[in-house]
Amino acid sequence: QVQLVESGGGLVQAGGSLRLSCAASGRTFSSYTMGWFRQAPGKEREFVARITWGGGTTYYADSVKGRFTISRDNAKNTVYLQMNSLKPEDTAVYYCAVRIGRYGSSWYEYDYWGQGTQVTVSS
Repeated sequence: QVQLVESGGGLVQAGGSLRLSCAASGRTFSSYTMGWFRQAPGKEREFVARITWGGGTTYYADSVKGRFTISRDNAKNTVYLQMNSLKPEDTAVYYCAVRIGRYGSSWYEYDYWGQGTQVTVSS
Protein backbone atom coordinates (compact mmCIF):
# COMPACT_ATOMS: atom_id res chain seq x y z
CA GLN A 1 0.00 0.00 0.00
CA VAL A 2 2.89 2.34 0.78
CA GLN A 3 6.12 2.42 -1.17
CA LEU A 4 9.19 4.25 0.08
CA VAL A 5 12.11 5.50 -1.99
CA GLU A 6 15.21 6.74 -0.20
CA SER A 7 18.05 8.94 -1.37
CA GLY A 8 20.91 11.00 0.00
CA GLY A 9 23.30 8.39 1.35
CA GLY A 10 26.99 8.51 0.64
CA LEU A 11 30.50 8.80 1.99
CA VAL A 12 31.38 11.64 4.33
CA GLN A 13 34.23 12.58 6.63
CA ALA A 14 33.72 12.50 10.39
CA GLY A 15 32.15 15.75 11.51
CA GLY A 16 30.39 16.24 8.21
CA SER A 17 26.72 16.25 7.32
CA LEU A 18 24.27 14.39 5.12
CA ARG A 19 20.56 14.74 4.48
CA LEU A 20 18.52 11.67 3.72
CA SER A 21 15.18 11.86 1.95
CA CYS A 22 12.36 9.35 1.83
CA ALA A 23 9.53 9.82 -0.62
CA ALA A 24 6.35 7.90 0.10
CA SER A 25 3.78 6.87 -2.47
CA GLY A 26 0.25 5.86 -1.62
CA ARG A 27 -2.23 7.30 0.79
CA THR A 28 -0.93 8.58 4.09
CA PHE A 29 -2.95 9.20 7.22
CA SER A 30 -2.59 11.40 10.25
CA SER A 31 -2.26 8.33 12.43
CA TYR A 32 0.84 7.10 10.56
CA THR A 33 4.33 7.33 11.97
CA MET A 34 7.40 7.65 9.78
CA GLY A 35 10.69 6.51 11.17
CA TRP A 36 14.36 6.05 10.41
CA PHE A 37 16.31 2.96 11.38
CA ARG A 38 19.84 1.85 10.71
CA GLN A 39 21.74 -1.40 10.61
CA ALA A 40 25.49 -1.79 10.76
CA PRO A 41 27.28 -4.99 9.72
CA GLY A 42 26.89 -7.67 12.36
CA LYS A 43 24.48 -5.59 14.41
CA GLU A 44 20.75 -5.57 14.93
CA ARG A 45 18.59 -2.97 13.22
CA GLU A 46 18.18 -0.05 15.59
CA PHE A 47 15.84 2.88 15.94
CA VAL A 48 17.13 6.32 15.01
CA ALA A 49 14.21 8.77 14.91
CA ARG A 50 10.48 8.99 14.27
CA ILE A 51 7.87 11.61 13.46
CA THR A 52 4.08 11.42 13.41
CA TRP A 53 2.58 12.35 10.08
CA GLY A 54 -0.30 14.35 11.50
CA GLY A 55 1.09 16.27 14.43
CA GLY A 56 4.80 16.20 13.70
CA THR A 57 5.75 14.83 17.11
CA THR A 58 9.38 13.74 17.06
CA TYR A 59 11.48 11.34 19.09
CA TYR A 60 15.15 10.41 18.85
CA ALA A 61 17.46 7.71 20.00
CA ASP A 62 19.89 8.95 22.63
CA SER A 63 22.81 8.19 20.34
CA VAL A 64 21.70 10.77 17.77
CA LYS A 65 19.88 13.33 19.89
CA GLY A 66 21.23 16.81 19.26
CA ARG A 67 22.91 15.77 16.02
CA PHE A 68 20.09 14.43 13.84
CA THR A 69 16.82 16.12 12.94
CA ILE A 70 13.80 14.40 11.45
CA SER A 71 11.21 16.42 9.56
CA ARG A 72 8.45 15.94 7.03
CA ASP A 73 6.80 17.75 4.16
CA ASN A 74 3.22 16.53 4.01
CA ALA A 75 2.58 18.15 0.63
CA LYS A 76 5.47 16.17 -0.87
CA ASN A 77 4.84 12.99 1.11
CA THR A 78 8.47 13.12 2.10
CA VAL A 79 10.37 12.66 5.33
CA TYR A 80 13.93 13.88 5.87
CA LEU A 81 16.76 13.04 8.19
CA GLN A 82 19.34 15.78 8.58
CA MET A 83 22.50 14.27 10.02
CA ASN A 84 25.15 16.59 11.43
CA SER A 85 28.38 15.98 13.31
CA LEU A 86 28.58 12.50 11.88
CA LYS A 87 30.73 9.91 13.61
CA PRO A 88 32.26 6.69 12.29
CA GLU A 89 29.84 4.75 14.48
CA ASP A 90 26.99 6.25 12.45
CA THR A 91 28.10 4.12 9.51
CA ALA A 92 25.20 1.86 8.55
CA VAL A 93 22.47 1.19 6.05
CA TYR A 94 19.69 3.62 6.84
CA TYR A 95 16.08 2.60 6.29
CA CYS A 96 12.93 4.66 6.09
CA ALA A 97 9.85 2.97 7.50
CA VAL A 98 6.15 3.59 8.06
CA ARG A 99 4.08 2.35 10.95
CA ILE A 100 0.30 2.19 10.69
CA GLY A 101 -0.29 3.85 14.01
CA ARG A 102 1.41 6.34 16.27
CA TYR A 103 4.89 6.14 17.71
CA GLY A 104 6.88 2.90 17.86
CA SER A 105 10.63 2.55 18.41
CA SER A 106 11.20 -1.09 17.46
CA TRP A 107 11.75 -2.24 13.90
CA TYR A 108 9.15 -5.00 14.14
CA GLU A 109 6.43 -2.43 14.87
CA TYR A 110 6.72 -0.92 11.39
CA ASP A 111 4.75 -2.08 8.38
CA TYR A 112 6.48 -0.69 5.28
CA TRP A 113 10.16 -0.28 4.49
CA GLY A 114 12.37 1.43 1.97
CA GLN A 115 15.27 -0.28 0.24
CA GLY A 116 17.89 1.32 2.46
CA THR A 117 20.68 3.74 1.66
CA GLN A 118 24.30 3.36 2.70
CA VAL A 119 25.89 5.99 4.91
CA THR A 120 29.62 5.67 5.46
CA VAL A 121 31.51 7.99 7.79
CA SER A 122 35.29 7.89 7.55
CA SER A 123 37.63 8.78 10.41
